[in-house]
Amino acid sequence: MREIIRSLILDFHESQPFSGVPRHLCVDTVPGKATVLIGVRRCGKSTYLFQLMEKLLSSGVSRDNILYVNFFDDRLAPLRTAGLSSVAEAYFSLYPEKKSTEMVYCFFDEIQSMPRWEPFIDRLMRTEKCQVVLTGSSAQLLSREVATQMRGRALSWELFPFSFAEYLDARGVDRTMPLSTRKRLLVEREFAGFWQAGGFPEVLGLERQTRVRVHQEYFHAVLFRDLIERHDIAHPKALVDLARRLVDNVASLYSINSLSGHLKALGHKVPKSTVAEYVQWLEDAYFLFTVPLFDTSLARRQVNPRKIYAIDHALVTSVSSGIQANTGHLLENLVFTSLRHHHPSLFYYRTRNGGEVDLVVPDRAGKPRLIQVCESLTDGDTEKRETSALWDAMAETGVDDATIVTRGEEREMTGTVGTIRLVPAWKFLLAEGSLAGAASAAAATSS
Repeated sequence: MREIIRSLILDFHESQPFSGVPRHLCVDTVPGKATVLIGVRRCGKSTYLFQLMEKLLSSGVSRDNILYVNFFDDRLAPLRTAGLSSVAEAYFSLYPEKKSTEMVYCFFDEIQSMPRWEPFIDRLMRTEKCQVVLTGSSAQLLSREVATQMRGRALSWELFPFSFAEYLDARGVDRTMPLSTRKRLLVEREFAGFWQAGGFPEVLGLERQTRVRVHQEYFHAVLFRDLIERHDIAHPKALVDLARRLVDNVASLYSINSLSGHLKALGHKVPKSTVAEYVQWLEDAYFLFTVPLFDTSLARRQVNPRKIYAIDHALVTSVSSGIQANTGHLLENLVFTSLRHHHPSLFYYRTRNGGEVDLVVPDRAGKPRLIQVCESLTDGDTEKRETSALWDAMAETGVDDATIVTRGEEREMTGTVGTIRLVPAWKFLLAEGSLAGAASAAAATSS
């Protein structure tokens, strides 16, 4: 077994792995803690590992000081009985001079596929001079749970499919500000492509039919491998029907009672507690997200319906059971995922008059940022409905500005409580991406 591992280590040291498009995520390592990358399947976690390695190499770290192992490799199957200690032993047999003297950077992909990996990582960090980065996403253990299993000995970092800014980078489009007329037109054209393709790196450049098939493959992999297989669900059709119901209704309110009623109407005898578990599992897989009501009372947050969003708006169109997905809801889903890249807690708001604000982003001081999403406000009734809820919310929360994200309209509306800005989706997404990139750059500079 040791010779196989030694060969894999040396093969990697001689290879030039594909590192892809630089992501707008800056990972800070903390001494004594493993770094865990978490996110949905196929969002680019393994590729991001190679980007971290490239940064080390460019900073002067020797390639020999990098230990990379992908435990999904079938040649490592005997490790299940031989034990993970063989990995460290094989590495230090190649480089004995580095043991306890030089920093070794350990990158372990799909670590959860090996039994008793937690005590191995713990011992490695305690007894060796090393930094450890982990990823995981499979039927055996989801990436979020990899971090949980470390019991405080790890720091988690979320990775999502491409943001619009990352999509532009992948397409080789200059997005530096300010945009000239030509660059703006090019960015607007690329937004149309992003609207169709979404953010999963693997589907960029694919024809529509192939893209749909790949998205559907992701959908089934999450359901059957991450959920049904690992939880040994006795009635998988109920979970599939529930997932389709939620995907068909992104950017809409739901309750466990309503979902239970839907499954009952389809002939499934599933307790409400099980339905709630199914929804939680879908969230654990980073496939769906639930958003609670913005309220200072935790009890009111828990009893009120939540909103549901998917990891990628284009995936929704590929797996939706409807003839055509609601484009307004898709636009709201797109705005949500853009915000979710760097805001872990998002809410929706209900005014005292019953109006609804789609998304609320609380800042560190608790002051809410109010965001409404509407394809177009050219219709007078639509404008009145959308702005009335915002004006009321601004008055009730004490903020003097709010945003409405549209497909193409841009203007300002001034009232007695403040200003509402209409912003085209492409510009809003680009601004959000720039904020995330600036935050990562600042973190990189300070690290």
